[in-house]
Amino acid sequence: MIETFTGRVGRERACEAFGMSPRTFRHRRQQAEGRGRVRPSRASGRPARTHPARIDDKERARIVGVLCEPRFVDLAPAQVYATLLDQGVYLCSIRTMYRLLHERGLVGERRRGHAPRKVHTKPQVHADGPNQAWSWDISRLAGPARRQWFYGYVVLDIFSRAIVGHTVEDRESDQVAERLIATTATRQHIDRDQLVLHSDRGPQMTSMTIAELLEDLGVTRSLSRPRVSNDNPFSEANFKTTKYRPDYPDRFDN
Repeated sequence: MIETFTGRVGRERACEAFGMSPRTFRHRRQQAEGRGRVRPSRASGRPARTHPARIDDKERARIVGVLCEPRFVDLAPAQVYATLLDQGVYLCSIRTMYRLLHERGLVGERRRGHAPRKVHTKPQVHADGPNQAWSWDISRLAGPARRQWFYGYVVLDIFSRAIVGHTVEDRESDQVAERLIATTATRQHIDRDQLVLHSDRGPQMTSMTIAELLEDLGVTRSLSRPRVSNDNPFSEANFKTTKYRPDYPDRFDN
């Protein structure tokens, strides 16, 4: 808006009308030119001027190359800056180092062997008949004394909502879960490549014991996303329905 008004009445009158000093106007205009938002001048047709202190592309590439050297790849730009100063070398400011790395997507982990952060897709389990998809989970049940717990293992069929397997134990263990899943699969006559077993990412669910069992049974494992509490809704809803019943006891004696 002020650009259009300036073209009509001149810079001084425009700055006076908007309550802005000419110096502030020049500063904001230079900032806008640096971001490429100002069009070339209509009078001269010349493109917007770059900042005289801007580092050229060749030097920028050299600075990034130094920051990615094996001796500096594990260090923060501030550490690289201090190390080079001790050696009598000045490349650019710390902020410029960060800006150049950010332009190339190198602000995070820059080591070659570091695996990028894995993106977990939302799990989707579909069943149009029984024994096609199961959901299982473990819930704590209050015992007879404080800090004493029992653990309910429940395997639920997603299609029919039938509980196909369950057990109550006094410990959380992948061996107990392995025995329950194997027994339930045998009782339900599960064939290879027939079933998808979904669960959250608890230590028992992600253990190698369960992974090897499912591979032997030919069952596909499905896991919730990390730190997402509602990716296993069937088992969670089943436990809530049970625990919110009026006759559900506060504690179990045995």
